[in-house]
Amino acid sequence: METVRLTMAQALVRWLTAQKTEIDGEVVPLFPGAFGIFGHGNVTALAEALAEVKETFPTWRGHNEQSMALSAIGYAKAMRRKQIMVATSSIGPGSTNMVTAAGVAITNRLPVLLISGDTFAHRIVDPVLQQVEQFNDPTVTAADTFKPVTRFWDRIMKPEQLVKSLPQALAVMLDPGDCGPAFLALPQDVQAEAYDYPAKFFEEKVHYIRRPQADPREIEAAASVIAGAKKPLIISGGGVLYSGAIDTVTDFAARRNVPVVETFAGKGALVDSNPNYAGSLGIAGDACSNAIAEDADVVIAVGTKLQDFTTGSWALFKDPNVKIVALNAQRWDAMKQNATSVIADADISLQQIDAKLGDYAAPADWLSRAQAEKAKWNEHLDSIGQAVSDPPSYNQVIQRVNQVCDDSDYMLSAAGGLPGELFAGWRTKQANTFDVEFGFSCMGYEIAGAVGAKMALPDQEIVSWVGDGSYMMMNSDIYASVMTGNKVIYIVCDNEGFAVINRLQVNQGGEEFNNLLRTTKHTTMTKIDFVAHAASMGANAEKVESLDDIPAAYARAKASDKTYVLVIDVAQYEWVGGGTWWEVGVPEVSNRAEVRTARASYEAESKHQRVGI
Repeated sequence: METVRLTMAQALVRWLTAQKTEIDGEVVPLFPGAFGIFGHGNVTALAEALAEVKETFPTWRGHNEQSMALSAIGYAKAMRRKQIMVATSSIGPGSTNMVTAAGVAITNRLPVLLISGDTFAHRIVDPVLQQVEQFNDPTVTAADTFKPVTRFWDRIMKPEQLVKSLPQALAVMLDPGDCGPAFLALPQDVQAEAYDYPAKFFEEKVHYIRRPQADPREIEAAASVIAGAKKPLIISGGGVLYSGAIDTVTDFAARRNVPVVETFAGKGALVDSNPNYAGSLGIAGDACSNAIAEDADVVIAVGTKLQDFTTGSWALFKDPNVKIVALNAQRWDAMKQNATSVIADADISLQQIDAKLGDYAAPADWLSRAQAEKAKWNEHLDSIGQAVSDPPSYNQVIQRVNQVCDDSDYMLSAAGGLPGELFAGWRTKQANTFDVEFGFSCMGYEIAGAVGAKMALPDQEIVSWVGDGSYMMMNSDIYASVMTGNKVIYIVCDNEGFAVINRLQVNQGGEEFNNLLRTTKHTTMTKIDFVAHAASMGANAEKVESLDDIPAAYARAKASDKTYVLVIDVAQYEWVGGGTWWEVGVPEVSNRAEVRTARASYEAESKHQRVGI
């Protein structure tokens, strides 16, 4: 057997570069590159291996381990899971900084390969710099913190273990059901050890994403339930995008008179003008979709994990006899709430169900009602877009940008009030142009994920909506976008605090406390100059003084050849409206009358919750 002698780190990199995939008929690298911040745990061996292939397998320097991994995740999302980025860190804090990003990836079912340096396998020099010592278990290191937030975890204790570990890690990341982050801990000494690897291990291999098919009995059962529906509703989730099922969902809905609503992860599958499109569902959704959902008798959940934001904490569906049909590649998701489960690829399974339905169509007045509700909501958004206030609301800004943007402009956001306002208020003009990370709701994804999205979609304008809170938490990758030439338009909406959490606090009877900057404990309060800060990192930046200034400012941002930051002050108390109830912990005992009132409302609403049967 032909062998090649390599260090473990060299073998890892060589294997990564040999993995390919096919996109639109073209064979391309499955791993197009890596993000890396080097420390003593990965700079001598892994960095040496990456430097050898820097022209064909580029490594981009990050500015924070969390943010660089978020960029890798933003890339995977924009590529609809067809390619996978690598992110590598040293041991200790470099490693644990990536844990939050792993949480983003696992919650959103997105692939990323996270590689961390680790302490020495031989343990002779323990404790080493940045080593976490667990007195009762010397095998535990900082790398173990990734176990709850990854789909695959391994520590490579001998170089030859790569031969078994890497294909298994990749299989998980490519699996449509188990998809999520994979993690490898690489002890410093093992990275540098050599082994005679089989040459065959490094042969080029083209990978394809599996399309699992359902048991025929599942298809029959699902079709039977749908055929009896008078008020069916499709919930289109992220799986619709990842399985390429947009056309199938669109055709099915049109032929069967079924309204379609979207989740956060699924928004952007249907354009707003589609006659079957009935809006954005749930807590942060719009009034039209929630009104329809309340009366639905059959809910067809396609590629969604049915998060509490989607289901109104399972109190949204008011028909006591409502039936759920769940199409999902992941068994865990398909079986929730005693659903009629179809464990399969969303695209294929919906086509198979469609073939069983004959001439079935929901009553025409059901779709007409959804269209009427949608028209009322659009009138509401139009009124917001025409209004002028000082300072403007989030959604006034959103509507003005929506009016002037190009159809292909890719909207991205993550945390705070903006995701909900975009979810309910953004009117999609072109499919696959929306990414609001609201599974983990990670502050900072807006900035770093946008860089990854631009790398994936270089010909599209990436527009990232950022609150002042997220900006202050993780702004370093504005510099990364400038440095790498990955232009992003950042729209920074400044309401001087965590206004959406303040809203939640007040709505549940609490006093305003520690959320808006003015309600924090402080001695000095200054107005943050986001324009000057962004400019100091090399971006073009300007303050937008009013709603009427938005069209010209947006045009300047579009015309810019580098990252452009638009900053606008927004209101603290104005919201688009339209959402539904959400379960949060409201105190059962309180001295505040407002809290007691909120608790009574909580108890009343919770009576509508499904309990899973």
